[in-house]
Formats: sequence, C-alpha cells, structure tokens
Amino acid sequence: MPQRPDLSLYKTIVLDCDGVVLNSNQTKVDAYYNTAKRMGGTEAQAKAFVDYHIQLGSIPRNDKIRYYITEIIKQPLTPERFQAFMDTFTEILDETLMQCEVAPALMDLKKETANAKWMLLSGGDQAELRQIFPRRGLDTLFELGIYGGPTKKNEHLASMIADGTIQFPALFIGDSRFDHQASTGAGLDFIFVADWTDMPDWQAYCQTHGVTVCHQLELSPVTAFCAP
Repeated sequence: MPQRPDLSLYKTIVLDCDGVVLNSNQTKVDAYYNTAKRMGGTEAQAKAFVDYHIQLGSIPRNDKIRYYITEIIKQPLTPERFQAFMDTFTEILDETLMQCEVAPALMDLKKETANAKWMLLSGGDQAELRQIFPRRGLDTLFELGIYGGPTKKNEHLASMIADGTIQFPALFIGDSRFDHQASTGAGLDFIFVADWTDMPDWQAYCQTHGVTVCHQLELSPVTAFCAP
C-alpha cells in the first residue's frame, strides 16, 4: 500500500496551480473553447483547440494559441491576431479564476510544511497569476514567488536551481505529464494529485512510471486506480 510522504524532509515545495491549488482545469478548458468561438471559430475548431490544450497539459498558453492560429484555423500569425487571441482568453478567464474552488487542504498543508518554503509554478500566464493570487489572498503562501508562462516550467526550475532559490530536497506537487517530466528531470521528488486532473490517461501513466498518486493536497495516497 502506498505510504504518505514524509513532508518534514523537504526544504522546498513547488505547487502547480490548475488542478492542484485551484480547481480550475475545467475553467481553462472552457476558456479555450469560448475564445475560439468568440474569435469566429467553428464548433470543430473550438473542440480541436480544447483537445490540443489537454494534450499539451501545462505548456504555456502562448504556444497553444500560436498552434491554433497556424495549424487549426490556418491563418497568418501576425502580432495583431496573436494579441487579440491572448486578450480574449485573458478576459474570459479572469472572472472565472476569481470564483473557482481553492484546494480545501491548502492551509493545513502549509502548516504541516512550516519548515519548507513554497513556490507556485504554473503553465498559466505569470502576470495574470500575480494579479489573481493577491486578489484571492493566496500570494503570501508562496515565499519563493509565483511563476508561470510564457517561460516553461522546466526552464523556471533550471534557473531557480542554478541561482539557489530551490533548495534540496525538494518536492513538486502537480497533475500532469509535463509536471512529472519537468520536476523529475530537474531532480525534484514528485506527487501526482488526481482528483481534479484533466489528464485523460493519468492512471496508466502513473502506474507505468511508478508515480506516487494522492487525491488532493491532504496527500492521502490513492491505493487503487479506478476508471474516472
């Protein structure tokens, strides 16, 4: 049976945002769909945008929007068109991020890991996160800062390990394939949080790679994988 990790070991804890700190994965899915529709996309194009978003997981939105423009609607990637999509997505997402649920065990986890410093590391837009989290009263939980796109997670991790911001041993808590790959590639331990993930094949992936899986931030281990 999986054991609950010993959190007292860690000097640094890195948390993903969507699906971990906030129940916002479906919010993001809806934002991609509604952005495509508002910008004149067909139903099929909007669904293809959503599928690509889910496939890429925690990759920053900039890359997804570029792909949508060039590969799905097959339009020239002009600065004006790209910015119009970015602005529309931000407008749609802002209100819903202020309303979505915060992980119930977030404050308990903070108390339990009082000896570790926290960092938020998201695929979401960094400037947007740095506006949303203070408005929700959550920014002070993350002593090491709030980081996001357009810089990718593996790039953030590499730079913050190099400058000593991340101290080892370190733990990354995420809910996507890219979270696992980026964190373990950088030498961090990893826990997959399952209850709010939108990763379609997470059970098979976690079994194949021997990933520790927990329900939410209470970090109660999942003892058996069942079809969602």
